[in-house]
Amino acid sequence: MITDNAAQDQFLTNHRWAVLTTLRRDGQPVSSVVAYVREDDALIVSTPGTTFKRRSLDRDPRATLCVVSNNEPFNFVSVEGRVEVQTTDLVPGTRKIFAAIADVGYSEPADLDNWLEREQRVLLRLHPERVSGVIR
Repeated sequence: MITDNAAQDQFLTNHRWAVLTTLRRDGQPVSSVVAYVREDDALIVSTPGTTFKRRSLDRDPRATLCVVSNNEPFNFVSVEGRVEVQTTDLVPGTRKIFAAIADVGYSEPADLDNWLEREQRVLLRLHPERVSGVIR
């Protein structure tokens, strides 16, 4: 489990879109919308390795992933932790992410291995340290 709160834990399993916040060099936060998937007790995101979020995590691995429901009353769960940047063995995690967002029109590239290399993709693996939120 990511959290002892069963409702929050299930919420993280059921959703796929979140806002990832990392820190600039001066400590100011910067956020971006990402797709994520749960893998055991971690949350993973796929991103090009050249993005700001990857570079900022190389400097400071602290991040927050805030998952918000798509409908009112807009429940949310915020997961704070440290991110491990994974640069190898990307296919399994990337496949899980594409499977999770297939229902909104995203599909896995036909040649996933070459796509991962061409896009210089990495996986961001968030290891939760603190979880908070509101489930109504």
